[in-house]
Amino acid sequence: MKLTPSVSARSERALNTITGYGAGFVLVNNARHESSLIVLPERILEWHTARFEALARQDFELTRPLIEARIGFEVMDFQAACRTYNFLMAESRKVAAALLLQ
Repeated sequence: MKLTPSVSARSERALNTITGYGAGFVLVNNARHESSLIVLPERILEWHTARFEALARQDFELTRPLIEARIGFEVMDFQAACRTYNFLMAESRKVAAALLLQ
């Protein structure tokens, strides 16, 4: 699926937008990624997890500080996560998407 980027008022420099996705890939600013990653508006981080069954305790270490800081997080399917990331990012909200590509 191809997604249409929107311009963010947060900054004049380009922010990471998910511009498309399909079986086994995601496009961030039209650059193709075929492995799991964490997308933030201003950077992309590698996430060395290849499948759901391989998730380990350390993959969830971020959740406790988020809960304690009263920062919400949601688990959703891949397509919904891509759409939600773009929506929140376009609203200039602080957002991150951990995308597990299997």
